[in-house]
Amino acid sequence: IDMAILGKTGMDVKRIGLGGIPIQRVTKQEAKELIQYALNSGVNFIDTAAGYTVSEEYIGNGIKDNPNEFYIATKSMSRDYENMKKDIAHSLEMLQRDYIDLYQLHNVPMDDYDRVLHEEEGAYRALTEAKAAGQIRHIGITSHNVKVLDKAIDDGYFETIQFPFNIVEDQGVEMFEKAKSKGIGTIIMKPLAGGALDNARLALKYILSKDFADIAIPGMASKDEINKNLSILNQDYLMTSSETEEIAAIKSAMGDKFCRRCGYCMPCTQGINIPMQFLLEGYLTRYDLKDWAIERYDSMEKNAGTCTSCKNCESRCPYGLSISSMMKNVDKMFNNLRY
Repeated sequence: IDMAILGKTGMDVKRIGLGGIPIQRVTKQEAKELIQYALNSGVNFIDTAAGYTVSEEYIGNGIKDNPNEFYIATKSMSRDYENMKKDIAHSLEMLQRDYIDLYQLHNVPMDDYDRVLHEEEGAYRALTEAKAAGQIRHIGITSHNVKVLDKAIDDGYFETIQFPFNIVEDQGVEMFEKAKSKGIGTIIMKPLAGGALDNARLALKYILSKDFADIAIPGMASKDEINKNLSILNQDYLMTSSETEEIAAIKSAMGDKFCRRCGYCMPCTQGINIPMQFLLEGYLTRYDLKDWAIERYDSMEKNAGTCTSCKNCESRCPYGLSISSMMKNVDKMFNNLRY
């Protein structure tokens, strides 16, 4: 019940893995102690990314005494061959491993999909070469766009997919079911909706009750979080009537104020990546990653502060969100917490 084979990769993973985003907010020594505690608690899968500042470095330091006890997954935002080659080499160095179990194309939008798969210049070529050289063992893809992963599943280039799924974000169900039917490993990101869901036990039980979910990777930065998240394992995941009612209440309460990052609001008349604004808001307010979130927010040519409240996006939102007022709130939060 608490283990799953991650698609055709053959990796036998604990169904709760360690998400590496919050590791940025602890010290290197604290990260090492946390990783060893996770290992002793049965966790055997860690997911990180080249873009999570010190996360790869801290994880590498944390696993160097027993590097082969974990399956390590990382990912890169590089879209072209040369930069992906550099990122793979850097990841190997930071993680202090001879190989990486799973290397993923990170957060691919539809506009970049054909580019990453370009036969000569695409990032995918660098991944296949690294796999042939034994530097990585499996290739995956992550996205916040269900259409991208739906296409990736059909094309058959990837061994795993990673996509958000939780109590309030269920737009990927059919896509996950298709992936599962084709032997593609399914990794659930944002299982607690980026920290928006308080009841971790209920949220994770809901995910593990789904046959299509191989592994969920909540971000964990404390032993208490590890204990809480792993407490759901080794039991019957059948949802009770009271739990079903609680889930319905949570969906209702968050329904008109939580962005599912489905992308139907796009394109923005001002060129703003609307879902990204709410994702960064989560990092700022719920992940306790203030500096990182502000840096990413400020680096965007167009952010929530660019919004003109034209409300074109609101007519396209399937969840009826008041996007323009939410955007004003995001910009206000960043400006208030900046100093």
